[in-house]
Amino acid sequence: MSDGGQVVIVTGLSGAGKSTALRALDDVGYYCIDNLPPPLVPQTVSVCQQSGLTRIALGMDVRVGAFLDSAAPVVAELAKEPGRLEVLFLEASDALLVRRYSETRRPHPVFAVPGAGEQMEDAPNSERSVMEGVALERERLMALSHLATLKIDTTHDSVHELRRQIIDIFGGVAIESGSMTTRFMSFGFKYGIPLDADLVFDVRFLDNPHFVPELRDRTGRDQAVSGFVLASDGCAEFSDQLEKLLRFSLPRYESEPKSYLTVAIGCTGGRHRSVALVEELAKRLRHPEGRDIAVTHRDSSRTMGETVPPGGKLR
Repeated sequence: MSDGGQVVIVTGLSGAGKSTALRALDDVGYYCIDNLPPPLVPQTVSVCQQSGLTRIALGMDVRVGAFLDSAAPVVAELAKEPGRLEVLFLEASDALLVRRYSETRRPHPVFAVPGAGEQMEDAPNSERSVMEGVALERERLMALSHLATLKIDTTHDSVHELRRQIIDIFGGVAIESGSMTTRFMSFGFKYGIPLDADLVFDVRFLDNPHFVPELRDRTGRDQAVSGFVLASDGCAEFSDQLEKLLRFSLPRYESEPKSYLTVAIGCTGGRHRSVALVEELAKRLRHPEGRDIAVTHRDSSRTMGETVPPGGKLR
């Protein structure tokens, strides 16, 4: 990998959104190759860069069959060379992956590719085989998961939301050498803690606008809701202390080096308190340093009373 080159390895669980991620990378100027046998990766990257292609994305998953065993050593060796390597690992909950494959009625690729997994006695598209396929795939991808520089949990994401995340991360300066993007994410504990969060903070102790009739149907981005939350007892002190902690820790994460850090702030439903705090802290930490900060509100658009993650199909 020549100095200054940008290479993204896109891997993860089948059904978690790898194809969507590769299409988004293609849209922001990456030369994308999917399902390339790992032993061919170093030579392919070298040939591409010699031809002037300095932004390359490679899809790598269980479809390469028996070649998968060589994937982690190849990626680890590639990381030692000059240039910038990102390993993007996409994951989702077992329940959602099973549902996505059950809806498509396609066999799980861990059983469909020779050398990827042992054949099951029952039909490959049965519920049992899909569940066992997900478990076996997690096991086979564990080494690549440990090498990931960025993990994204797509359990609650639609195709469009994942695409926006990929473009936000890889479409601009976020991946340039020496930089780190900090993502502030609001979420609702009732929908689960984000699996890709590096730091998680709970703000359910603050006064809840849900119990104020005129604020209930709004979100924390609304000025009236934000004002209510920020004026809550203890909010100012909590915000100041959290800002102080992040100002201390963010430069140290950047020096790892770490290309991406997700700070998740949660309340009960992810509509009011967590949204207001994310907006406030992102504003404080973005200025005056000009730090690269992205903001995501995972659950703010959910309808009242929704308890099941949206089943947006990702491939």
